[in-house]
Amino acid sequence: MPGPAEIRILRAADRTAAPWKNGGGVTREIAARPEGAGTADFAWRVSLAEVEADGPFSRFPGVDRILTLAEGAGMDLTVGGARRVVDERYAPQHFPGDRATDCRLLGGPVVNFNVMYHRDRVRARAAVVRGELALTALPDETLIVVALEGPAALHRPGFPDARTELGPYDAVLLREFPACVIRTEGRVAVVGMHATARVD
Repeated sequence: MPGPAEIRILRAADRTAAPWKNGGGVTREIAARPEGAGTADFAWRVSLAEVEADGPFSRFPGVDRILTLAEGAGMDLTVGGARRVVDERYAPQHFPGDRATDCRLLGGPVVNFNVMYHRDRVRARAAVVRGELALTALPDETLIVVALEGPAALHRPGFPDARTELGPYDAVLLREFPACVIRTEGRVAVVGMHATARVD
């Protein structure tokens, strides 16, 4: 049964940094379902990771990743024994999160925009766009919009004063929400999460 419509502004300044166990970087969580879920029990999780040193990525059984390079020169990854160079900004890369993944930085620290989701509970998609885009969160769907480059503005049609400004890495969460419009001269990530099983 569909839940109530929801719109939430998630400010970058409100996030805390969680250091990695291996000391190679920190993660700042943007949103997760269920809310408050840890790394062992989330259905989906969206975050920003600051990678400061070479080393392995954590493995997450049953989880797929969508990784987007947001800052830095990039990474030379080895995923399940296969090499993958990630050196193009704002180009989402899909790979399984339960395969051994090693990272070598190409030219210093990077910032990655990460989407992780349990493949048996959630379908996910991600794109990076610029300009203007109309958004509607359908039943059983959550949309997350993150300003990756430059500011952005969220408008609600029919509400002339309902304009929300987004600074760098600010986000909007839309759940079963009627149409709104995002505008930017930079780039925003748009992530759609559709539950295929109950997640909260």
